[in-house]
Amino acid sequence: MNKSQLIQALAKEEDLPLKKAEEVVNTVFSEMESALIRGERVEIRGLGSFKVKQYEGYKGRNPKSGEVIEVARKKLPFFKVGKELKERVDVY
Repeated sequence: MNKSQLIQALAKEEDLPLKKAEEVVNTVFSEMESALIRGERVEIRGLGSFKVKQYEGYKGRNPKSGEVIEVARKKLPFFKVGKELKERVDVY
């Protein structure tokens, strides 16, 4: 499912105009993004949680040339799946 499919599903489920459903989805994602930028954790019960992880720099290797390169430290968003979702997905 992509963002436009989510918007269409919300519009259909809640009987909303497509524009209103798009506003709702964009607002939710925007608020989640803002919280992560501020370094806050975002938890959605039954789904999982998002947080920003800091990764230290390290020496890597260019696979093409074999040259050693410095990889800078970075921050990346990280998602941890919740127990409920993990159990629902892992059904045989």
